[in-house]
Amino acid sequence: MNLRHSLFALALLLSPAAAFAHGGHDQAGVLAGLVHPVLGLDHLLAMLAVGLWAAQQTGAARWALPLTFVASMLLGGLFGFAGLQIPLMETGIAGSVLAFGLLLAVAVRLPTALALGLTALFALTHGVAHGLELPALASRWSYALGFVIATAALHASGYLMVRLLPQAAASLLRLAGAASAVTGVWLLAN
Repeated sequence: MNLRHSLFALALLLSPAAAFAHGGHDQAGVLAGLVHPVLGLDHLLAMLAVGLWAAQQTGAARWALPLTFVASMLLGGLFGFAGLQIPLMETGIAGSVLAFGLLLAVAVRLPTALALGLTALFALTHGVAHGLELPALASRWSYALGFVIATAALHASGYLMVRLLPQAAASLLRLAGAASAVTGVWLLAN
């Protein structure tokens, strides 16, 4: 993939025309869970950013960040299934888009405990949102399986994008992080 194609794909991904509404409510089970993280731009950007950011790390953080996100998101999903509401949930989700975008843009390597704690906290907000938006006819477990698979796939996509692009594309990653951060600011303002 050349630079022009990469830029075009990035522009499509970050396009304001992407759906902000969380889809999947007319689906059931695994399909509903698969669709929810992909059609909500806030979820999509945060989950891709976690994979991109993980690929910028060294050692165990490369796999621990995405794994922590998925596990914490699943726990949050269980809380959401039980009807637990957390204060400022949507603010936390928008904040995750901003924070992960900034972390990606500056290619920062936080101390592992801090990075994992931040990741877990933000993932919990995403999970509660997923759980609260369980479609009426969907099985909790098949829906959860769907959003876990979609999230892991988004993390893997971000990770592989970094690992497979040439080092010259590092500036693209920083640009993607900055665009995500700007989107996070916009989400927080709205």
